[in-house]
Amino acid sequence: MAPSFFLDYPPELTTEQEKYLLDVLKDWSIAHGLAVRPAPSFVTQDQDPSGVLATTAPITLFPSLFPRACFEEGLAIQKAYNELYSAIARDEEWLRSIVEELVDIDDFVAKLWEIHIAVKKEGYVQACNQELSLGLFRSDYMVHVDPSISGAPVGLKQVEFNTIASSFGGLSSQVSVLHNHLLNINAYPSSASTIIKADALPQSKSASSLAAGLASAYNAYGSSRTSHPRCVLFVVQDPERNIFDQRLLEYSLLAESGVRSFRLPFHRTLLDTKLDSDRTLIYVPPHSPTTPYEVATVYFRAGYTPDDHPRSEDWTARLQLERSRAIKCPSILTQLAGCKKIQQVLATPHSPHLKRFLPDDATASRVLRTFAPIYPLDKSDAGVEARNLATNPESADKYVLKPQREGGGNNVYRKTIPEFLKSLPEPYWPAYILMEMIEPPARRNAILRNGEVQKGGVISELGVYGVCLWKNGTGQGKAGEVLENWEAGYLLRTKGDQSEEGGVAAGFGAVDSCCLVDV
Repeated sequence: MAPSFFLDYPPELTTEQEKYLLDVLKDWSIAHGLAVRPAPSFVTQDQDPSGVLATTAPITLFPSLFPRACFEEGLAIQKAYNELYSAIARDEEWLRSIVEELVDIDDFVAKLWEIHIAVKKEGYVQACNQELSLGLFRSDYMVHVDPSISGAPVGLKQVEFNTIASSFGGLSSQVSVLHNHLLNINAYPSSASTIIKADALPQSKSASSLAAGLASAYNAYGSSRTSHPRCVLFVVQDPERNIFDQRLLEYSLLAESGVRSFRLPFHRTLLDTKLDSDRTLIYVPPHSPTTPYEVATVYFRAGYTPDDHPRSEDWTARLQLERSRAIKCPSILTQLAGCKKIQQVLATPHSPHLKRFLPDDATASRVLRTFAPIYPLDKSDAGVEARNLATNPESADKYVLKPQREGGGNNVYRKTIPEFLKSLPEPYWPAYILMEMIEPPARRNAILRNGEVQKGGVISELGVYGVCLWKNGTGQGKAGEVLENWEAGYLLRTKGDQSEEGGVAAGFGAVDSCCLVDV
């Protein structure tokens, strides 16, 4: 049960108040890059053949209420999560034991693993920057209230951990500033003044902090081995609706660290990059072919879905990037560490694996408290139990079925699970995990999407960013070490309470910021 003020918020707006708020919100958003390319369903290709139009990103009119203690715990625990996933990425033997369960039933995971094996066989470049890896992570949570217990306390439960293309670090830093701006110009009605206060609106530092992470890898790379200037390479999808989110990181990287970056559409990798004999990665900008750059860091904002690899050349391109001296964000092993199967292995009740990577009991217990129960769909004892839960429509109503995918729109929810499994050959069931649904308290807000305001019940997902730079182990008894580790701001995504998915770019959620309350 949500506190009563959750349901009394936000206050009602008069017609004139709403018009004024929306006018300010839309103009401020476009002026500050809080924008996306319009969805094809909103603006067709015929209407915008050059792809030059922009629209306000889906955004909430009010900052959403969020329990202060849950927010603070999410930020405080991020460094432990950074440590956990960097340790997993450094433990190739353990990671192999998990990934090998998937390679025969998940072609995408199998292809990624093949690239790692190919580079390992050739030999990762020793005594250079292939020893270094960068993670720009995001750990996603929901507030959970056990519906079966009257007066149950609120807690924070993890939805997933993202190790590749953790998006909205740019937009999230802007939306918290926007909501604070609306407060400062009195765009919110006076009836909200007891809740919406400056000290309750935490500002997200995500754009600056994530850019600082890229700069730390750039600096760790060292001086140029060629006569060319160094750069950071953003490997991106093309077309990209979420381009402004990425641009905000690029601009912060240049303005705050003086680091030049370029955008490389993934499908142009083999056209615009090459490897020198010592595997130094060279990027030749198409607009300036006489000025090549030595790539210090490759930042993947593409490559997380099979849709990014429609041709065999795309896998060749990923292999070329992985073979290079450039510091990868993420490496193949770090990307694989983000598989849902890894989350399941860590979070399955009574799992012994967490302490392998977090030997400190207090830290491990703190992380463990954020796990929701997750089960495999294999033929282990836990898997058999999960199969029974997933194939029974009554018990399946409490669960979500997840594949090893990122990007939104891939999950199967509640009572649709049994029919989905019936349509899927049983040998492929282990490619999915079964996760207990997180039950957030009921709340309300208003969302601006494609020029229309949608009002009603909402649920929110808190994402906490983290930066981690580490040295990989040598495989000779040296386990590697963490060089940089910090929490890097937050993202709040809010969606209608009838929507199961929350991806903003996938068309489900809206960017938001927190209004902290004591519950």
